[in-house]
Amino acid sequence: MTDFTKIAYLKNGNLKQKRAFEVLTHYKVLENLAEFDALITGTIPINIDIDGSDLDIICYWKNKTYFIEKVKLLFQKYNGFWIKENIINAQESVVASFRLDEFEIEIFGQNIPTQNQNAYKHMVVEAKILRSKGENFRVEIIKLKQNGHKTEPAFALLLGLKGNPYEELLSYEV
Repeated sequence: MTDFTKIAYLKNGNLKQKRAFEVLTHYKVLENLAEFDALITGTIPINIDIDGSDLDIICYWKNKTYFIEKVKLLFQKYNGFWIKENIINAQESVVASFRLDEFEIEIFGQNIPTQNQNAYKHMVVEAKILRSKGENFRVEIIKLKQNGHKTEPAFALLLGLKGNPYEELLSYEV
């Protein structure tokens, strides 16, 4: 099983993963966000990204105001920067976005430890499913995503899951 808590696996991955590693390392993104237990999540780490997929970084903040100010300080100088507060799944959340080289970077922060956040839990389950189902399944997920499906609904469709795909995936047994 890949250790998603460290980005070293990216430097041995496909071309996009290697490039993501280079960009994140060059700009010291995770290093600068280390106090927030930052982790990369989403489709790029598990090789189901499509053109336009962003690099998702989740963070655990204990003080939302401090987190917002730190993200602004670190990243507002980059192209397309914006930051906003939302309530997502009844949790106060902060989302920021900007461009670094060819990547759209999205930083998502909640007052929940990163390994307990849904983005991380979904990615781990999806990685296990991809490993167990093989290459054809991965290709079918990518096709569904290219046709407009979000990641979790694409998995739910191919796995025949009923109900809310985001909740169903969390309880899926591989």
